[in-house]
Amino acid sequence: MDSQKNENLLNLALDTAPAERERSLELNVGYNDEQKTWEVIVKYHGSLESLAGFGIQVEELIAGYAILTVPETQMERLAQIEQIEYVEKPKRLFFSDLQGSTASCFAPGSALYRELTGRGVLVAVIDSGISYWNYDFRKADGSTRIRFLWDQVLDREFGEEEINAALAAGSRQAALQLVPSIDTSGHGTAVAGIAAGNGGERGAAYAGIAGESDLLIVRLGMPRTDSFPRTTELMRALTYVVNKARELAMPLAVNLSFGNTYGAHNGSSLLERFLDNISEIGRTVVCVGSGNEGASGGHVGGSLRTDRSSGTVTNLVNQYDTSVTDQDTVVEMTVGAYETGLNVQLWKEYSDRYLVTVVSPSGETFLADTDRSGKQIYRLGQTQILFYNGEPAPYMTGQELYFDFLPAVGSRYLDQGVWTFRLRPLRVVTGNYTFYLPSATVRSADTRFVRPTPDVTLTIPSTASGVITVGAYDPVYESYADFSGRGYLYQEQVNSRTSDAYVKPDLVAPGVGVIAPDRDGGYSPVTGTSFATPFVTGAAALLMQWGIVLGNDPYLYGEKVKAYLRKGAKPIRGVAEYPDSRVGYGALCVENSLPR
Repeated sequence: MDSQKNENLLNLALDTAPAERERSLELNVGYNDEQKTWEVIVKYHGSLESLAGFGIQVEELIAGYAILTVPETQMERLAQIEQIEYVEKPKRLFFSDLQGSTASCFAPGSALYRELTGRGVLVAVIDSGISYWNYDFRKADGSTRIRFLWDQVLDREFGEEEINAALAAGSRQAALQLVPSIDTSGHGTAVAGIAAGNGGERGAAYAGIAGESDLLIVRLGMPRTDSFPRTTELMRALTYVVNKARELAMPLAVNLSFGNTYGAHNGSSLLERFLDNISEIGRTVVCVGSGNEGASGGHVGGSLRTDRSSGTVTNLVNQYDTSVTDQDTVVEMTVGAYETGLNVQLWKEYSDRYLVTVVSPSGETFLADTDRSGKQIYRLGQTQILFYNGEPAPYMTGQELYFDFLPAVGSRYLDQGVWTFRLRPLRVVTGNYTFYLPSATVRSADTRFVRPTPDVTLTIPSTASGVITVGAYDPVYESYADFSGRGYLYQEQVNSRTSDAYVKPDLVAPGVGVIAPDRDGGYSPVTGTSFATPFVTGAAALLMQWGIVLGNDPYLYGEKVKAYLRKGAKPIRGVAEYPDSRVGYGALCVENSLPR
């Protein structure tokens, strides 16, 4: 039986057979088939000591959050425990890949560059790891600037002394015998280099922003065959770096260059709420990339076409008539060849009621029963669709309609072509709706909405209000990068909000053709909001050095750093009014952001 303490996706997963879950992009994430356990995220109160009696392993984080490993047989019991407030399953995280210092008003050789180096501030990079032997991450004497490196893949922590011993071994191969942590993709090395690299043997021209800061590195675990880290690994990493910063009594700037598209995108998920909580612990700033979904065709939104004066549609002769009427809103989605799985989220106001008809490329249809909550199963052609009609949760007022497209038994791929969603209003208050597809990383370029909406394409957790959300721009043309995740659709929507927390992104930084260190010791151009974010992380470290370390402002952390960076942001070509849904308050400018 579905529990209202569980998120909709978890309820659907628990109500779906293992063979079907394995064919899904999301439903099996968090399940360990060998141990028959689920890994879940919970918000709780009181003590969880009693859970041990049910064979449940508890890993407490901060602020009433925990990660539980729960025997499959105990999942129904878990939601019945009074201390458990809400339960979510993990989601996969996707890195945001696709001559920034000068563009960010921090030119090598300037007085400001000589004065502020990040010394005395910790920069935490939670990513794919780091090539720790690169000279970008060493001091002048050749010793490491990394205070701690936690490799979640190896489940080992390496301290400064161990890394120095490895560096003294004489060769990279010898070093890896002592500290066998590597960055297989090079993503984390590039991010760390932009935020805090010192240019290595090539000097200031190749340096990052905070070139003398100390480093905390977490290599995110990828413990399953899907080869993507999960939100649970991220929450462990955030807890780790915040605790290390408190232990070392140092201010902390955290860089997160990844995200996912699952959720309402309004700050209501446990991960987003966790980010808000963690950003308020100690002297901390968390910077998150807005993602690269702006031009991927993975989102569409709008309002149903109906007469709002009465809020009720009365001219439908037969509400179950599947023919197209002038009241219908039509959303088309193309599915490319050889697509092995896909999910579609439809988020709506719970107060609105409307019918949803799904039409396959061959013209077969089904009418999703939106009056019945829970799971429903349909088959169109060679595609099986698991439909879940969700309800509001304790932390969100919206309603999710979730469609999981799977190859039907005996098939390998989904039906290729144009799929159609027809929305027919029955009772409308706001009429607002929004669709999301999975990250572009896991779907073909041909799988997208036919008429996408680029707005509200921020990835989660950049939607958390307490973080600094960073988009990308092209510094050569001084123009917005169209792949960068955008915020709200209309300027008046931002201006009418009672809180500026809804303005996302906060600002943009160089994210096109940025030169960064690679895993082999050289330098290469990189593109994406992944690489815009560390510019702002490094800038946050500089501001905290100026304020906290140098004694100019002991309270310069958290939201105060965000306020100063927003105030100092410079205009972007083609943007007349700020804040803007694409670039926030403008482009990063370190010099203008210092309060002096």
